[in-house]
Amino acid sequence: MIKRNRAVSEQKTATVLFSRISDFTDYLVDNSPEEVISNLGEYLTEMVKVILSFSGIIKNVGDEIMVVFGPPNAEQDHAERACLTALEMNRAFERIKKRWAEGGKVIFNAHIGINTGDMLFGRQILKQPSDYHVSGISVAVGANLSSAEVYKTATNILITEFTNNNLDDKLITRELDTVRVKGLTKSMVIFELVGENDIVVYPELFLAHYNEGIAHYKNQDWDRSLSEFKKALNFKEDELSKMYITRCMHFKKYSPGTEWDGVFVLRTW
Repeated sequence: MIKRNRAVSEQKTATVLFSRISDFTDYLVDNSPEEVISNLGEYLTEMVKVILSFSGIIKNVGDEIMVVFGPPNAEQDHAERACLTALEMNRAFERIKKRWAEGGKVIFNAHIGINTGDMLFGRQILKQPSDYHVSGISVAVGANLSSAEVYKTATNILITEFTNNNLDDKLITRELDTVRVKGLTKSMVIFELVGENDIVVYPELFLAHYNEGIAHYKNQDWDRSLSEFKKALNFKEDELSKMYITRCMHFKKYSPGTEWDGVFVLRTW
């Protein structure tokens, strides 16, 4: 009689990180198989080193990397470690891209999405304890966030409010938008993970004007919002500020109405 594996599942709070290579299909078409294998191997080797150094548990490796922080271990700082991992992955990738540029190689880009929430951890009891799968809407949100390339940021790292709420002042974030995504009835705020607080990515005055622009935008004060985003651009070139300028000009002409909740629906999700 064959003894069947019995699935064991448990819901736990964790943080998931997805890193996705942009337009990877185009990259495959435009480069030789040898070049793709060499570059992808170099990239993944360095990314895996970084992830393991922060005790991340890798669930998938390829043109999309999936990493879980927290369970089945007992770490409570999983959101912070995921964010620190993402920042270090960026730094390692910048070093790789510099080498590739010097060698005349074609460079691809990667985008990272991070989310914290309840996830379903399941495994087969006859397998190794570490051989489990992770699923749930919180996982899907993290995966989809890595595909939200409409937000052009300096770091290409997007995090949800649920991750942001678990960070302290050691890490700097910037509010990007309030969005509604597939599978969730409620909206959520998403942020750019900017960096550690001792590393300057955006000038202080830029962030001050940008944040004021966001506040006025939510209040439907289009003129003041426009003014603040334009001031922000005096201190830093920024695609997000330009995006909001476009939105404000649109809403000045076509009012969203008093019932507008400020939520942007991401159609690509």
